[in-house]
Amino acid sequence: MEPLHIFLIVAALLVLYGIVVYNRLVGKRNMVENAWHNIDTLLQKRYDLVPNLVNTVKGYVKHEKELLENITKARSAWMHASTVKENAEAENMLGGALKTLFAVSENYPELKANQNFLLLQEELSGIESKIAYSRQRYNRSVMVYNTAIQKFPTNILAGIFKFTGRDYFAVEEEAARKAVKVDF
Repeated sequence: MEPLHIFLIVAALLVLYGIVVYNRLVGKRNMVENAWHNIDTLLQKRYDLVPNLVNTVKGYVKHEKELLENITKARSAWMHASTVKENAEAENMLGGALKTLFAVSENYPELKANQNFLLLQEELSGIESKIAYSRQRYNRSVMVYNTAIQKFPTNILAGIFKFTGRDYFAVEEEAARKAVKVDF
Protein backbone atom coordinates (compact mmCIF):
# COMPACT_ATOMS: atom_id res chain seq x y z
CA MET A 1 0.00 0.00 0.00
CA GLU A 2 1.19 3.42 -0.88
CA PRO A 3 1.49 6.13 1.77
CA LEU A 4 -1.15 8.18 -0.02
CA HIS A 5 -3.69 5.32 0.31
CA ILE A 6 -2.85 4.88 3.97
CA PHE A 7 -3.26 8.62 4.53
CA LEU A 8 -6.64 8.64 2.73
CA ILE A 9 -7.87 5.64 4.74
CA VAL A 10 -6.78 7.23 8.03
CA ALA A 11 -8.36 10.55 7.01
CA ALA A 12 -11.61 8.77 6.05
CA LEU A 13 -11.63 6.93 9.39
CA LEU A 14 -11.08 10.18 11.28
CA VAL A 15 -13.91 11.87 9.38
CA LEU A 16 -16.16 8.87 10.03
CA TYR A 17 -15.20 8.96 13.72
CA GLY A 18 -16.00 12.70 13.82
CA ILE A 19 -19.41 12.10 12.26
CA VAL A 20 -20.24 9.31 14.74
CA VAL A 21 -19.12 11.41 17.73
CA TYR A 22 -21.01 14.48 16.51
CA ASN A 23 -24.20 12.46 16.01
CA ARG A 24 -23.90 10.92 19.48
CA LEU A 25 -23.46 14.34 21.06
CA VAL A 26 -26.48 15.69 19.18
CA GLY A 27 -28.51 12.70 20.40
CA LYS A 28 -27.43 13.26 24.01
CA ARG A 29 -28.14 17.00 23.78
CA ASN A 30 -31.60 16.26 22.37
CA MET A 31 -32.26 13.84 25.25
CA VAL A 32 -31.46 16.65 27.71
CA GLU A 33 -33.74 19.06 25.87
CA ASN A 34 -36.55 16.51 25.70
CA ALA A 35 -36.22 15.77 29.41
CA TRP A 36 -36.35 19.52 30.13
CA HIS A 37 -39.48 19.96 28.03
CA ASN A 38 -41.15 17.15 30.02
CA ILE A 39 -40.34 18.98 33.26
CA ASP A 40 -41.53 22.27 31.81
CA THR A 41 -44.86 20.73 30.83
CA LEU A 42 -45.38 19.37 34.34
CA LEU A 43 -44.37 22.67 35.91
CA GLN A 44 -46.88 24.44 33.69
CA LYS A 45 -49.63 22.09 34.89
CA ARG A 46 -48.65 22.67 38.50
CA TYR A 47 -48.43 26.43 38.16
CA ASP A 48 -51.82 26.45 36.40
CA LEU A 49 -53.28 24.85 39.55
CA VAL A 50 -51.79 27.49 41.85
CA PRO A 51 -54.39 30.24 41.15
CA ASN A 52 -57.19 27.74 41.80
CA LEU A 53 -55.52 26.71 45.04
CA VAL A 54 -55.02 30.31 46.14
CA ASN A 55 -58.65 31.19 45.33
CA THR A 56 -59.91 28.17 47.27
CA VAL A 57 -57.74 28.94 50.28
CA LYS A 58 -58.29 32.73 50.32
CA GLY A 59 -61.66 32.59 51.98
CA TYR A 60 -60.45 30.37 54.80
CA VAL A 61 -57.01 31.69 55.70
CA LYS A 62 -57.59 35.43 55.77
CA HIS A 63 -54.78 35.86 58.33
CA GLU A 64 -52.21 34.24 56.02
CA LYS A 65 -51.91 37.06 53.48
CA GLU A 66 -48.09 36.84 53.37
CA LEU A 67 -48.24 33.12 52.60
CA LEU A 68 -50.61 33.65 49.67
CA GLU A 69 -48.41 36.49 48.41
CA ASN A 70 -45.36 34.19 48.55
CA ILE A 71 -47.17 31.60 46.44
CA THR A 72 -48.11 34.27 43.91
CA LYS A 73 -44.51 35.61 43.85
CA ALA A 74 -43.18 32.09 43.24
CA ARG A 75 -45.56 31.60 40.33
CA SER A 76 -44.54 34.94 38.88
CA ALA A 77 -40.83 34.07 39.27
CA TRP A 78 -41.40 30.81 37.40
CA MET A 79 -43.25 32.58 34.58
CA HIS A 80 -40.28 34.91 34.09
CA ALA A 81 -37.57 32.24 34.50
CA SER A 82 -35.48 31.64 31.41
CA THR A 83 -32.77 29.31 32.70
CA VAL A 84 -32.70 26.02 34.57
CA LYS A 85 -31.20 27.82 37.57
CA GLU A 86 -33.98 30.43 37.65
CA ASN A 87 -36.58 27.65 37.35
CA ALA A 88 -34.95 25.81 40.24
CA GLU A 89 -35.05 28.97 42.38
CA ALA A 90 -38.74 29.47 41.61
CA GLU A 91 -39.37 25.80 42.40
CA ASN A 92 -37.64 26.11 45.77
CA MET A 93 -39.70 29.21 46.51
CA LEU A 94 -43.00 27.58 45.57
CA GLY A 95 -42.14 24.30 47.28
CA GLY A 96 -41.52 26.06 50.57
CA ALA A 97 -44.69 28.14 50.26
CA LEU A 98 -46.85 25.13 49.44
CA LYS A 99 -45.40 23.13 52.35
CA THR A 100 -46.26 25.99 54.65
CA LEU A 101 -49.73 26.30 53.14
CA PHE A 102 -50.52 22.64 53.69
CA ALA A 103 -49.13 22.81 57.22
CA VAL A 104 -51.29 25.88 57.94
CA SER A 105 -54.35 24.19 56.43
CA GLU A 106 -54.25 21.74 59.33
CA ASN A 107 -55.47 24.60 61.53
CA TYR A 108 -58.54 25.23 59.37
CA PRO A 109 -60.92 22.25 59.61
CA GLU A 110 -63.38 23.82 57.15
CA LEU A 111 -60.62 24.16 54.58
CA LYS A 112 -59.40 20.61 55.13
CA ALA A 113 -62.95 19.42 54.49
CA ASN A 114 -63.40 21.51 51.34
CA GLN A 115 -63.75 19.13 48.39
CA ASN A 116 -62.13 21.50 45.91
CA PHE A 117 -59.12 21.96 48.22
CA LEU A 118 -58.78 18.20 48.66
CA LEU A 119 -58.92 17.61 44.90
CA LEU A 120 -56.35 20.32 44.22
CA GLN A 121 -54.11 18.95 46.97
CA GLU A 122 -54.37 15.45 45.51
CA GLU A 123 -53.68 16.68 41.97
CA LEU A 124 -50.68 18.70 43.16
CA SER A 125 -49.35 15.67 44.99
CA GLY A 126 -49.55 13.59 41.81
CA ILE A 127 -47.84 16.27 39.78
CA GLU A 128 -45.11 16.61 42.44
CA SER A 129 -44.31 12.91 42.06
CA LYS A 130 -44.12 13.24 38.29
CA ILE A 131 -41.90 16.32 38.60
CA ALA A 132 -39.55 14.47 40.96
CA TYR A 133 -39.28 11.57 38.52
CA SER A 134 -38.79 13.91 35.55
CA ARG A 135 -36.16 15.87 37.47
CA GLN A 136 -34.24 12.65 38.07
CA ARG A 137 -34.50 11.74 34.39
CA TYR A 138 -33.37 15.20 33.33
CA ASN A 139 -30.43 15.23 35.73
CA ARG A 140 -29.37 11.77 34.56
CA SER A 141 -29.51 12.99 30.94
CA VAL A 142 -27.46 16.07 31.87
CA MET A 143 -24.87 13.88 33.60
CA VAL A 144 -24.53 11.60 30.55
CA TYR A 145 -24.32 14.58 28.18
CA ASN A 146 -21.87 16.58 30.33
CA THR A 147 -19.67 13.52 30.80
CA ALA A 148 -19.64 12.87 27.06
CA ILE A 149 -18.52 16.40 26.20
CA GLN A 150 -15.80 16.32 28.85
CA LYS A 151 -14.15 13.00 27.93
CA PHE A 152 -11.10 12.89 25.73
CA PRO A 153 -11.02 12.88 22.68
CA THR A 154 -14.72 13.74 22.36
CA ASN A 155 -14.11 17.01 24.21
CA ILE A 156 -12.06 18.24 21.25
CA LEU A 157 -14.95 17.77 18.82
CA ALA A 158 -17.44 19.07 21.42
CA GLY A 159 -15.39 22.27 21.67
CA ILE A 160 -15.14 22.64 17.91
CA PHE A 161 -18.91 22.23 17.47
CA LYS A 162 -19.70 24.37 20.54
CA PHE A 163 -21.42 21.73 22.67
CA THR A 164 -21.61 23.28 26.14
CA GLY A 165 -22.42 21.76 29.50
CA ARG A 166 -25.91 21.95 30.95
CA ASP A 167 -27.03 22.82 34.48
CA TYR A 168 -28.63 20.30 36.77
CA PHE A 169 -32.15 20.97 38.03
CA ALA A 170 -31.56 20.56 41.73
CA VAL A 171 -33.54 21.25 44.84
CA GLU A 172 -31.77 23.62 47.16
CA GLU A 173 -30.36 21.38 49.89
CA GLU A 174 -30.87 23.84 52.70
CA ALA A 175 -34.51 24.52 51.78
CA ALA A 176 -35.24 20.83 51.40
CA ARG A 177 -33.90 20.00 54.85
CA LYS A 178 -35.38 22.91 56.78
CA ALA A 179 -38.44 22.37 58.91
CA VAL A 180 -41.53 24.24 57.81
CA LYS A 181 -41.98 27.38 59.91
CA VAL A 182 -45.54 28.22 60.87
CA ASP A 183 -46.23 31.46 62.74
CA PHE A 184 -49.55 32.55 64.16
